[in-house]
Amino acid sequence: MAGSPKAAKKMKIDYNIDRGIYDTFIKACTRKGYTPNVVVERLMKKYIETGQM
Repeated sequence: MAGSPKAAKKMKIDYNIDRGIYDTFIKACTRKGYTPNVVVERLMKKYIETGQM
């Protein structure tokens, strides 16, 4: 019997972020058509690979 495919492993993060910066970030993501989690994941990946922002 075949098992169901494993779900993507995601982690929920919780940080305190300045409200103005957060609102501006969300608006920028919306204008570009990205979801905020995709942008954050790409920034994390870039930082891991290069060590800089």
